[in-house]
Amino acid sequence: MAYEHILIAPVLSEKSNELREQGKYVFKVHTDATKIEIKEAVRKLFDVKVLDCTVINVDGKVKRVRSRPGKTSSWKKAIVRLAPGETIKVFEGV
Repeated sequence: MAYEHILIAPVLSEKSNELREQGKYVFKVHTDATKIEIKEAVRKLFDVKVLDCTVINVDGKVKRVRSRPGKTSSWKKAIVRLAPGETIKVFEGV
């Protein structure tokens, strides 16, 4: 799988902003991606040193669609910890 297809989008929330201060960045990733593939993709695309990767499978929420019950899609989230002093410039707004 190509590195560009592994990382889908950054997750921007209050919790991910707090994690960014600790050197951790949160991404929505492809559901078939492994920890090793995610670490390599972040290393190659952003030219940073990755120390650790935590992967979480997020279940979809039950919602109502008109009068019938429905469900949002499940997705995979990766929290990537970088080496001290490393940053991803896309998140910093530069």
